[in-house]
Amino acid sequence: MKQEGLKPNRVTFAVVLNACARIGALAHGKKVHREAIQAGLDKDLMVGYGKQSNSEEALKLSSQMKQQGFKFTGVTFVCILTACANLALFELGKRIHADIIKAELESNVFVGAALINMYAKGASLVHAREVFEKMPKGDVVSWTAMIAGYAMHGNRLECFKLFRQMQEQGLKPNEVTFVSILSICGHLGLVDEGYRYYNLMTQHYCLAPTKTHSVCMVDLLGRAGKFTEAVAFITQMPVTPDASVWMALLGACKIHGNVELAEISTMHILELEPQLPAAYVLLSNVYAVAGRWSRNLSVRKTMEERGVKKEAGCCWIEVNNTLHAFVVDDRSHPWSGEIYKELEQLSKQMKEAGYVPDMRFVLHDVEEQQQERTLSHHSEKLAIVFGLISTPPGTPIRIVKNLRMCGDCHSATKFISKICKRQIIARDAHRFHHFSDGLCSCQDYW
Repeated sequence: MKQEGLKPNRVTFAVVLNACARIGALAHGKKVHREAIQAGLDKDLMVGYGKQSNSEEALKLSSQMKQQGFKFTGVTFVCILTACANLALFELGKRIHADIIKAELESNVFVGAALINMYAKGASLVHAREVFEKMPKGDVVSWTAMIAGYAMHGNRLECFKLFRQMQEQGLKPNEVTFVSILSICGHLGLVDEGYRYYNLMTQHYCLAPTKTHSVCMVDLLGRAGKFTEAVAFITQMPVTPDASVWMALLGACKIHGNVELAEISTMHILELEPQLPAAYVLLSNVYAVAGRWSRNLSVRKTMEERGVKKEAGCCWIEVNNTLHAFVVDDRSHPWSGEIYKELEQLSKQMKEAGYVPDMRFVLHDVEEQQQERTLSHHSEKLAIVFGLISTPPGTPIRIVKNLRMCGDCHSATKFISKICKRQIIARDAHRFHHFSDGLCSCQDYW
């Protein structure tokens, strides 16, 4: 490209740096990074890493850079913190924070925002707030990062309080700020508040709604079971609805078992993105919950014929600075024997305490005994049990799920938190759940 006189952009630099990370080409990675800085595109590289899900590669390259004495810039720290946040590497993130303090970059607004995001996604809002309080308060970026942190944890009071304080400081919320506000309204079923904030954004602050805001509103209305309003909102959107908007409606159809509208939503999604695995999976799940097994199998057969592969459910936990990942019925972990032995004992205690397996979340037509076994071996339960047997009694357990948390696992985790007297913090693809003494922070609405 350079020989032909073509100018690389941020995507080019991100791809090349990713390639350097994969093959361990540190020297070349340094050279490319320097060129990106000279081109004024170094800030955009963090976005590229995040969008391409290259968190592991970014951490690997940063570790090599540190060993070689490479001096980290603010942009480098933002990239590393984003990777830690994506992988929920809380302990590593804290060590990176110490390096940032030594480099005297803690007051950098972008580094500070990345720290807030890392701590929030690591389930420590206390640490996130401490970082926020030390930052200059004249920039919307830090306020938005802290509001987003409270929103993802469903902390309505602090989220709205901080939003009001931001306004009182004379700062204008931006589009990202309102995404977080609308998101928490959706998580808690606050329909009236959602409309109020949406109107505040469009009418008072004159911010044009993006498709992301529309997704938030459709999600809010759909989760609340207001399907007529949700469909009306889609038809009246100022921008053409894309697959993500219809996916929000499809997700709500799964929650409420609205088969007819789920079929309509899927039709629109596949017209726009015919290879989107999540659409097929959600529709098949809707059929499974409704007991329409022939249609469930038909959808899965269509996926196979079209070469569409679903994302495998995976759950991971960080113990002693090491990530431990689990999938359903996983037997590959070195502690597998201990995990299943403890799980069997715990299952008996849970049933004695009143837990009843929710067979609606078995998505295949199998015998009841097999259904219960499948439920008990979900990745969430395996990760939690490993946390129970590998960490000191009384310490919190933090797990991360790449998909939405299973409803049966949600119910089971409430029982586990009470039986084992542990706080269990679960981060799934939608939000955080804080389990304690048999209750969840989401109040069973998510």
